[in-house]
Parts: sequence; C-alpha cells; structure tokens
Amino acid sequence: MSDNKKLMFFDSTLRDGNHAIKHQITANTIANYCRAVDDAGLYTVIVGHGNGAGASSLQTGISLLDDNVMLSVARANLKHTKLGIFLIPGYGTIEDNITPALALGTDVVCVGIHCTEANVARQHIQYVRSHGKEAYGILMMYHMATPERLVEEALKLQEYGALGVTLMDSAGASTPNMVRKAVTVLRTKLDINVGFHAHNNLGAAVGNSYIALECGAKIMDACVCGFGAGAGNCQLEALCALLKKEGIQTGLDLYKLLDASEQIIAPIWSDGKAQTVLSIISGMSGVFSSFATHVANAAKRFNIDPRDIFIELGNRKVVGGQEDMVVDVAMNLAQMKSKDSRDSFLESLL
Repeated sequence: MSDNKKLMFFDSTLRDGNHAIKHQITANTIANYCRAVDDAGLYTVIVGHGNGAGASSLQTGISLLDDNVMLSVARANLKHTKLGIFLIPGYGTIEDNITPALALGTDVVCVGIHCTEANVARQHIQYVRSHGKEAYGILMMYHMATPERLVEEALKLQEYGALGVTLMDSAGASTPNMVRKAVTVLRTKLDINVGFHAHNNLGAAVGNSYIALECGAKIMDACVCGFGAGAGNCQLEALCALLKKEGIQTGLDLYKLLDASEQIIAPIWSDGKAQTVLSIISGMSGVFSSFATHVANAAKRFNIDPRDIFIELGNRKVVGGQEDMVVDVAMNLAQMKSKDSRDSFLESLL
C-alpha cells in the first residue's frame, strides 16, 4: 500500500509520448530513458503503446515494438524504479497482456476506463491485486461526468482493490474550477489516493496539476518534455520546478529530469509541444487529442474546416475508439455545405 502522505510521480513519457511519434518509439530510446531517470525519484515509469497494452492496430496506430519487447527493455534498465503498464479493457486483456506483463516484472498496472464505466475494470484490478502487484483505476475523459458520478465510479474502483484513482483529462478540456471540484470531492470520499493526468490543449496542464495537488491529489501523472498526444501532457520537469519554488518536497531530481528531456526526448520529438489551432479546438470541444490526424485528413478530403469537425465531434460526445466517426461527421458537414451553396445560388436567381 502506498503512503498517502507522499507525492507519487507516475511517468507516462514512454507510453503517452508514443502517441507523439506515431507509436514508433525504439528500444534504444526506451533503454536510454529508463537509465537516465532510474534514480530521479519517480514512483513508476509506464511503458507501451500510446493507447495501452494490446492497442496496436490500424485504427490506433501500429506499434514499432511488441508490448513485451518494450517491457523487457525497460525492465532491464530500471533498477530502482517500478515498471508500469497502462491497459484499456477491450484493447488489452488479462490473458494476452496483463499475465505476460507481470511475468516480465511489471509492478504497476493502470487500468483505464471511460469515466462512467468503472465496472469494466473489475476483473483486471482484482487479477492484478491477487498476484500481489499494484493496480490503479484511471477515469478517462473525466470532464464528461459530474463530480458526483465520478465519486460513484471511483468508489467501485476502490471496492475492487485499486490503490488509487486517477482522473485523466484525456482531451485537455479541464478548467481550474473543474479540477478543483472533481479532485476535492474524490479526496473527501475515498480512502485511497487520488491522482491527476493533465493534457495541455488549453495551455493549463502544469497549472491544473498544481491545483489538483493543492486539493489533495497525491498521484501526479506527467511526461518529461510534455511528450504526449496532441499538445502534450503536463511537463514533468516544469511541474517539478514549480513545486520546488513553492517549497513542496517532491523527492525528484530536477537535473536528471531536465537532462532526460533535453538529451533523449527533445531530439526525437521534431514537432515539439505547442497549443496548435486543432489542439486548442479539441480541448475546447472535449475531444481526445489523438483525433487530430484523422480530423485533418478528413477535412482535406471533404474540403471542410477541421475546426467544425472537432466541434461536431464534441457535440456527439465521442471518445477514444470512435475515430471512424470522423469521416461520417466530415461527410455530413460537406453535404450541409453543398446544400447551403445550392440554396444560396437559387436565392440569387430570384
């Protein structure tokens, strides 16, 4: 059981960051990164496909390396830090992914589910706990549920044996007030740790993570260099520096994190992190950042403003795994645009 008084830093650089380079992270990068941060004071380094174990596919992106290869490389280079995986039931399974991951030395399993479907994680969490390993529940797209509903789902995860519940701001849609309300109510209702995983679509990832901490969150899930989907994640070394300025003990070695950011991650992330037009719109619309490539392609194909596609996807409340709806939305918008053009032309003839 984790210490409820101590901050725990979950490093998702080698998982969420895989999104940023189309899941083409190499064994060499994994090995070098793990060695660089092994003594940096992190609680766990989470490794794998951006969408988690078992998620490699044409729809989500084909991973360069097999899940077990990535875990084996990481395990061989982590001597003092726990090895973790992220898994979304449906993409990954107990038999095909969790069992071999535990056999390879995985210590921490984060089970991600949509924020209103905690029951889907029950067997996965219980399996991990029955094998003496740590399991955490991740409520993805948390902005789509009320604080009261989040409590209801988080209590289920606690009952299943999760050692903590993390709110994942999958679309980078959080405002400071949303974070404050959600974390506060979970912290007052749960007996286990509360965590926060921020995305930077609206440029608020570090600030929102700090607010979550102020409200009682003990698990900070972030990425070195902000390496992650869309506009990136909460930048771990920036958050560390902020906490040090505030006199908050982190147990992190800031210089090691800065070195890893500058020497290992920055060189392979040529696009860098930024709040682009589409990342801002995806955050405002509450749509998962990984939709951006699909939206851009559909916008070009159907000659539609990609911002309009994101807005409509938000109206439809799409979640990860529904990327096929992008084309449907673009087609509908194109048809409406064509009809409006015809109507305008006919009106001009009158």
